Amino acid sequence: MTTAAPLGDSTLSPTNVTTMSQEEILYQSSGAIVAAIVVGVIIIFTGVLLTLKMYNRHMRAKRELEPKSTKVKTTPAFVQNSNNANQPPTVTNIPVDIHMQNR
Repeated sequence: MTTAAPLGDSTLSPTNVTTMSQEEILYQSSGAIVAAIVVGVIIIFTGVLLTLKMYNRHMRAKRELEPKSTKVKTTPAFVQNSNNANQPPTVTNIPVDIHMQNR
């Protein structure tokens, strides 16, 4: 910390200047180092977020632009049972008014 000299005197004498102790210098420099680390972490975090945002946008555009496949994938149950592979699946409708006896 420094003190100002009187207005009439333009030279600074060593008695008007207070010197900082070694401990005060270390506190100031450690504060500056911590501030620099915090700013660096914020910059890195921002870069990662922007990169992920651009990747997400790219993958969404790629997914929306690729052609949709109309081919229905067969499940492993249909592939293993070769007897029923040629027959179309049947749907059984059960009327609502019929109640199951074995519940």
